[in-house]
Amino acid sequence: MSQMRVNQDLCTLCGACVEACPFAGVVMGEDSIEFTDSCRLCSICVKACPTGAIWLEKTAAGPSFDLKKYKGVLVFAEQRQGEIQPVTYELIGKGLEMAKQLGQDVAVCLAGSNVQTLAEDLLTYGVDKVYLYDYPELEYFRIEPYTAIMVDLVNEIKPNIILMGATPVGRSLAPRVAARLRTGLTADCTTLSVKENGDLVQTRPAFGGDVMAQIITPRHRPQMATVRYKVMPPAETVQPHGEIVHCKTDQAQLQSRITTLGFRPHQVASSITDAEIIVAAGRGIGKPEGLELLEEFAGLIGGVVGTTRPLVEQGWANYNQQIGMSGRTVRPRIFIACGISGAIQLVAGMRGADTIFAINTDPDAPIFDVAHYGIVGDLYEVIPKLIAIIEEGGSLGAISQVG
Repeated sequence: MSQMRVNQDLCTLCGACVEACPFAGVVMGEDSIEFTDSCRLCSICVKACPTGAIWLEKTAAGPSFDLKKYKGVLVFAEQRQGEIQPVTYELIGKGLEMAKQLGQDVAVCLAGSNVQTLAEDLLTYGVDKVYLYDYPELEYFRIEPYTAIMVDLVNEIKPNIILMGATPVGRSLAPRVAARLRTGLTADCTTLSVKENGDLVQTRPAFGGDVMAQIITPRHRPQMATVRYKVMPPAETVQPHGEIVHCKTDQAQLQSRITTLGFRPHQVASSITDAEIIVAAGRGIGKPEGLELLEEFAGLIGGVVGTTRPLVEQGWANYNQQIGMSGRTVRPRIFIACGISGAIQLVAGMRGADTIFAINTDPDAPIFDVAHYGIVGDLYEVIPKLIAIIEEGGSLGAISQVG
């Protein structure tokens, strides 16, 4: 492991390194300077030292185990009350794509009570194996038994990649499994790809969505990632060829300090996540009244209104309408961007739309780079024209008539 070193013969205890450290990672001892747990190995103190007494000693780190033993993709199939959650099918689709590149298999871990039929259904999506843990104690998600069986399974089959949904369940389970396995985890990925050597390239927004970071785990296995719903296409059904493996576990592994008294499903209101048509408003609408115009337009075409982050921060819209990596990720059939410049944080949350229309007064707005169709114009002129055409019996094809 890399660490900071000090040449005591050169150190004059001037304190320049202590003052320069922004993390309070350097302190003055009785006879020498010392580095605390707050040290980030940033080397700022090295540059600040007037005598060159400090340096960063780098230790080459190699793999602690044989990476070649880890092969294949394992998908955690999330189910609630006997129903597979849709993000699972997206993970299977991506898993099949990456496994094909590597010439490896895709397996699914399914846990629950009386879920044999769900396991059979998962085989129709082209996976090679479904590892089934079917116990009454697994009817409801409880973190201790689910973590235990996932860790046992991973230690047995040694997958190269583990994928989970970035859902409340996945966000609870994934970090615990990663900690037990002493491996890395990248949360809320928007894009996944794999190198020829098996390294998983995990892309996710960073610095508030201003940049997209690419993360790899080159020296540890398995590689783990949670993925948001609606950012990848789901797997398609095929003729089943895989098998169901009924897994056994100790009763002690199924125990939990959590007692489930009952279950009441959450009443989910209609969400932009599931909308087929979205009319999205950006900062360019200029005033809150613009949302009323877009609401009228969306109602005529059977859509819903979404917004960008600035409108939510200004109090013009609710958070559940926000689209982007800090809001909802959407994959509608039609996405109409009104007054949206096309910041990377927003685009990452909607670029999976089948067809994207953009209306903006700026011909150089980045949104036109991802849009399939674009209108350079004022939305307060364009949208009323569209409303009039649709009210007269027209359709969304009317957009091509407006310019």
